[in-house]
Amino acid sequence: MAFKELYQPVHLIIGEGCIQEIPRHIEAFGGTKALVVTDPGLMKIGTVKMVTDVLDGVGMPYAIYSDVKPNPTVRIVNEAKAVYDAQGCDFIIGIGGGSPIDVAKGVSILVTNGGTVEDYNGLELSKKKGQPLIAVNTTAGTGSEATRAFVITDQVRRSKMLCVDSNSVAYLAINDPTMMVHMPPSLTAATGMDALTHAIEAYVAKSRCPFTDGIALEAIRLIGQYLARAVADGSDMEARTQMCWAQYMGGLAFSNAGLGMVHAIAHQLGGFYDTPHGVANAIMLPYVMRFNMTSCAERYADVAQAFGFNTGNLTVEQAALAAILYIEELEKIIKIPGLADTDFNPDDAVAIAENAMTDTGMPENPRQPSIQEVVEVMLTAYYDKK
Repeated sequence: MAFKELYQPVHLIIGEGCIQEIPRHIEAFGGTKALVVTDPGLMKIGTVKMVTDVLDGVGMPYAIYSDVKPNPTVRIVNEAKAVYDAQGCDFIIGIGGGSPIDVAKGVSILVTNGGTVEDYNGLELSKKKGQPLIAVNTTAGTGSEATRAFVITDQVRRSKMLCVDSNSVAYLAINDPTMMVHMPPSLTAATGMDALTHAIEAYVAKSRCPFTDGIALEAIRLIGQYLARAVADGSDMEARTQMCWAQYMGGLAFSNAGLGMVHAIAHQLGGFYDTPHGVANAIMLPYVMRFNMTSCAERYADVAQAFGFNTGNLTVEQAALAAILYIEELEKIIKIPGLADTDFNPDDAVAIAENAMTDTGMPENPRQPSIQEVVEVMLTAYYDKK
C-alpha cells in the first residue's frame, strides 16, 4: 500500500511579537540551558538581543556561538557543538536565516547521534531524534525553520551537503516579522527568491502530493504579491508578515515534496564560490524552468495563474512562458544579479555539473538532465547576461 509521510515542526508561531512565547515552550520540553547559534551581523544590530532579553526575563541560562558564516562549513558545526558540550547545554536556539538554523540542526543531530556531519549527507541517515531545537527565523526565504533539511559545506570537496533528516525538524519554529524589519533590500530580495524557488520546485517535484501542491501555490501567490513591496519598504509589516507565511509554506512544501535542478546547481555555486544561496537560486530559476518546460508545462501554467495571470486564452506553453517572464521581470525590479556578476568561472562548469548530479535534490527534478545539459543551462545563464 502506497503512503505519504509528512514532516513539520511540532509547533509553529507566526506574528508580531511572538518571540515572547518562547519560554513556555522551553518549559514544556524541560530545557535548562540553551546554546544560541547565530551570526555576527545579527549580534551587531541587536536582533539576537531581542531573543536573549526574553530568556533573561525568565532567568533562562544560555551560551552563545555567534561565528556562523554564510554557506556554513563542517568546521563551524564542529565549533558550535564544542561550545554546546563545554557549556553544559541541553537544547539549541538557532537565530537567523538558513545558515545559523542549519548549523543548529547539525549540532542537534550530532548531540544525540554522534559521528561527524559528513555522516548525515543524504536522506534520513540518523537513528535518533535530535536534541530539542527552537528555530527563530530572521529572513523570509530559507524556510529552514520549517524543514527537515540542513545544508553544510564540505570544504574539502568544495561542495554543499544536503542532509535531509526528519530527526532534525525543529520543536518550535518562530516567524516574528518584527525581527525582519532591518533586513537590507538585497537580502530581502535574495531570500524571497529562495522561498519562491522552494515553492516552484516543490510544485513540480516528483514526490509532490495534494498537501504540498496547495501550500506551494499559495506561497507563490503571496510572494508574487508581496515580495517587491517588502524589498521596497522593509518596514511594511503587512508585506513582511505575508512573506513570513509564504516562506514557511514554501519550506514546508519542499521539505515534503523535494527540490530539483535549481537547488542542485545552487548548492554547488555556494560550495565553489560562496555565492549566497538565495542569489544562486534566483539566478538559475528561470533557466531551469525553461529546461523543464517539456516535462511540466501544465504545472508552470498553474504558477502563472498563482501570479495572477488570466490564462484562459493562452496555450499551456504560453501560460508557462508567462510565469517564467514574470519571474525574470520581478528579478529586474528587485535587482537580482546575473551569473556573470558572480564569481562563476565557465571552466568549472563540468565539475559543478558533476557535483550537481549527485545532489539530493536532483532526482526530484521533473526532467532528468545529463551532465552536459546541466553545463549548457549554466553557460546559457552566464552568457545571457554577460
